Amino acid sequence: MLYEAMLIFGVVFVAGWLFDTLTQSRHALTLRHTRQFWLFIVLGAYFLYFWMRGGQTLAMKTWHIKLEAPGTASVPFAKAALRYLLAWMWFLPAMALNFALGLKEWEGIGAITAGMCLWALTAKLDKDGQFLHDKLAGTRLISLISTKTLRSK
Repeated sequence: MLYEAMLIFGVVFVAGWLFDTLTQSRHALTLRHTRQFWLFIVLGAYFLYFWMRGGQTLAMKTWHIKLEAPGTASVPFAKAALRYLLAWMWFLPAMALNFALGLKEWEGIGAITAGMCLWALTAKLDKDGQFLHDKLAGTRLISLISTKTLRSK
């Protein structure tokens, strides 16, 4: 996830630059909600493009992980879009809690970290080791490294 975030930084940077150029924004808080929606769409396009076109983002290729939808040759748009929306559950419940309780600084970071840990726990509770958003979207992550390859290293 951290490696993916590093790569996404470039995507967000270019998308933000494009947004600022097209809207002539001079301050990050100008058109804040429009900017957030724009970045939400850009990130969705990034993930859907890679998931539907081979099942792997650049970071997933590095880690030899692939997204698949059982019974299909490639991940269909509906499943990829649903997975993208459900993957926001890593953050949204904790962000809503932050907003509702007015948490700031370290308390807010702690709530988001706890929310991410709880969401990650869903994979530990699943017999196949899949995250809840994959189960709900009808997708799954698979390792492309076989046990034979691991033994030879």
